[in-house]
Amino acid sequence: MAKWGEGDPRWIVEERPDATNVNNWHWTEKNACAWSLEKIKDLFTNMKMEGNGISCTVMEVEKCEGEAMVNNRKGKLIFFYEWNIVLKWVSNKKSDKKIEGKINIPNMSEENDISEVDIEFTLKDSTDEGEAIKHFLHTKGKEFIREKLKTYVSSLKEEFTVGMILPKKDNVKETISNITSGFNAKMQMNSVVSSNSTSKKEVGCKISTTTIKQQQRFQCRAEEFYNVFTSIEMVQAFTKGPVKLDLRKAGKFELFGGNILGEFVEITPTKITQRWRCKQWPAGHFSDVTIDISEKSDHTEVNLLQIGVPVSEEESTRENWERYYWDAIKRTFGFGYFM
Repeated sequence: MAKWGEGDPRWIVEERPDATNVNNWHWTEKNACAWSLEKIKDLFTNMKMEGNGISCTVMEVEKCEGEAMVNNRKGKLIFFYEWNIVLKWVSNKKSDKKIEGKINIPNMSEENDISEVDIEFTLKDSTDEGEAIKHFLHTKGKEFIREKLKTYVSSLKEEFTVGMILPKKDNVKETISNITSGFNAKMQMNSVVSSNSTSKKEVGCKISTTTIKQQQRFQCRAEEFYNVFTSIEMVQAFTKGPVKLDLRKAGKFELFGGNILGEFVEITPTKITQRWRCKQWPAGHFSDVTIDISEKSDHTEVNLLQIGVPVSEEESTRENWERYYWDAIKRTFGFGYFM
């Protein structure tokens, strides 16, 4: 059995330093939602638009709704993004009265060139001075906005995608900073991002999830199988490496070099419930794992129920339960296979 981090010889070429997407052939997807939200906020917050004796400042990103994804297929990156952005601006031109308004960007997407993106300016209160500022924004302010939008797209294509095109045989010695093998070789960004420390509001994009169900039979007593999951020595044996295991309610665990981690919710000889995640899932996102252990007359039946698995990770998660848990347990402890 391949150790965690060493790859699987059945599907990785010998020269590759990782176990991910050989020659970039398979479709991989990287969630850019959270990264984009932070980038857009950084680009526009406190941005100044100045000219003709007028100075306006974007005070905050009031709304940023949408999504962004990057896909890699056969070494080619495919970008998808669609955002509806609302900015709040303010100007203190001449008079003591603060003049405020909003900037609406309703159709920021890869389907439209930046020059085609609609940018609308509105005033909170219509005054002669306010109308003059609004006219400036319509004629000159759009240039400032479009430059920031161009920076976002450029950063998405260059900064965010670092590591998605993986090294091939000729450059295997290059440093690979964001790849680990095993469960979930796809990288995703955090889907929920908090605003600044003075605000409790959160912005983000929803994660589509699914449920995994598996049933396995082992030639052992229920107590023996329970020990496999709750004894540090036995967990180390089938995972082929050091583990962290705090066997109590709310106790933490880490397996496979920290690639799998979470905490125990319930621990009994017939049921183990965990909050479980892969390190590379969106930060803070956990699934709920329930392992039911039932002893039969000549074997022990184990039923896995995992709720909240990101849809893009379903196949790899399902396959690796079978390989790195069930098959590894059977091989390590001789609990046998059933045809």
